[in-house]
Amino acid sequence: MPANKQDTIDQLYSLIANEEDARVCKDIPEEACREVPRNFFLILASNVLTKLGDLLISPKTVLAWLMSAVGAPALVAWLVPIRESGSMVPQMVIAAWVRRKAVRKWFWTLGSFGQAVSVAAMAASVWFLEGYAAGGGIVAALIVFSLARGFCSVSMKDVQGKCIPKTRRGRLSGLATTIGGTATVIMTALLFWDRGDPTLAFYTALLLLAAVLWVIAGFLFANVEEYAGETGGGGNALTEAIHSLSLLRDDAPFRHFVITRALLLCSALASPYFVVLAQKESDIGWMLGVFLLASSLASSLSASFWGWAADTSSRRVMIRGAAMASFVCLAVGITALIVGTDIGSVWFYPVAFFALSIAHAGVRLGRKTYLVDMAGGNKRTDYTAVSNTVIGVLLLVTGGLTAAISVFSEVAVIIVLGLMGLAGMFSAIRLKEVTED
Repeated sequence: MPANKQDTIDQLYSLIANEEDARVCKDIPEEACREVPRNFFLILASNVLTKLGDLLISPKTVLAWLMSAVGAPALVAWLVPIRESGSMVPQMVIAAWVRRKAVRKWFWTLGSFGQAVSVAAMAASVWFLEGYAAGGGIVAALIVFSLARGFCSVSMKDVQGKCIPKTRRGRLSGLATTIGGTATVIMTALLFWDRGDPTLAFYTALLLLAAVLWVIAGFLFANVEEYAGETGGGGNALTEAIHSLSLLRDDAPFRHFVITRALLLCSALASPYFVVLAQKESDIGWMLGVFLLASSLASSLSASFWGWAADTSSRRVMIRGAAMASFVCLAVGITALIVGTDIGSVWFYPVAFFALSIAHAGVRLGRKTYLVDMAGGNKRTDYTAVSNTVIGVLLLVTGGLTAAISVFSEVAVIIVLGLMGLAGMFSAIRLKEVTED
C-alpha cells in the first residue's frame, strides 16, 4: 500500500481512537497490531454495506409487502422467525467447522456471497413466478440466506476479536451502526418517499441492488489481514456442537450472560407491537415511513455513543439499555391500559418507538461487545455459537408466547416484555465487568 495512503488511514484511525497511543493492542496478537487501522476500516465498510442490504430486504417491510404483492400473504408470518432464528439455531454446528480453521475471514466472505446469491434468487422468484410459487421461492431463498448469515455471525466476532483490540471494538460496531443508520435515512427518503405504490419491477431492482452490496462487502472483507489463530475440534461437527452445550453447565459467567441476553430480547420483540397499536389508532399512509425513519435515526444518533461507552463498560451499556427499554415498554403499556390504545396523538407511538430503538441499539452493542471481550481464542467462537443457538430457539418460543398473548391484548404483551426487560436489567447488574482491565 502506498505510504501516503497508509498515513491517511493511520490518521483517520487515530482520530477515531481519540488517544495518543492509537495503536494500543489489548487482547490481540502482537503481529496483528500494525494492521489494526487498515483492518478497522475494511471491517467497518463491510458492516455498513451489509446493514444497507438488510434495509433493502427487511422482512418487516419489503419482504412482507412482496408476499402480499405476489399473492402469498399467508407466508408473511414465517419471514421474521426464519430471518432471525434460521441464522442462530445451526451455529453450534457451524462453529465446530469454523473452529478447525486458523484463518476464518473466508467464512464471512463466503457467507456474504451466499447472502447475495439468496437475495438474487428472491428477485428471480418475484420476477418469474406468481402466487404461492413466488412466495415459496422467497421463503426457500430466505432459509439459505439465514444459514449463510450464520457463518458471518460466527466468524465476524472471532475475526474482530483477533484483528481489533479491546477498547476499540465497541466504537467499531457503534460507528458502523451510525453510518449505516444515516445512510438508511437517506436511502429511505430517496427510494420510498412520495412514490406511491411501488411496482414489482421496482422491488426486483431493489433486491438486486442489495445482492450487489453483499458482493462488494465480501470482497472488502477478503482483504482483512487476519493472522492464524488457535484451532481445535477435529471430530464430527455435530458431536462437537453437542459437546459445546456443556459450556452452559460448566461456565457460570457465560451461563449468566446467556440468561441476561435472553431477558433482553424484550427490546427486539416489543417494537412490532408499537407499530400495531399505531395502525389501530391511525391509518395515515405515511406513518410506515415515519417508523422506518425513526428506526434509522435512532441507530445513527445513538450507536456511536453506545459504542464508545461499551469500550469503557459494556456491562453498564447493557444495564442502561435494558432500563430504558423496560421504562418505555411499561410507560406505553400502562398508559394504554389506563386511557385506552387511542392515545389521541399520532406521534405518541412513533416517539416511543424511537426511544425503544435507541434502547435496543444500546442492548445490542453492549451484549455484542461484552461477548467478544469476555472470551479469547476458540472460546470466542464457541461462546458466539452456543449463545446464538440458544437465543434462536428461545426467540421462537418467546415469539410464540407473545403471539398467543397478543390474540387477547397487544397491551398485555408490551407490559410483559417491559417486566422481562426489568428482570434483564437486574441480571445485567450482577454480571462481571470484562471491559476494564
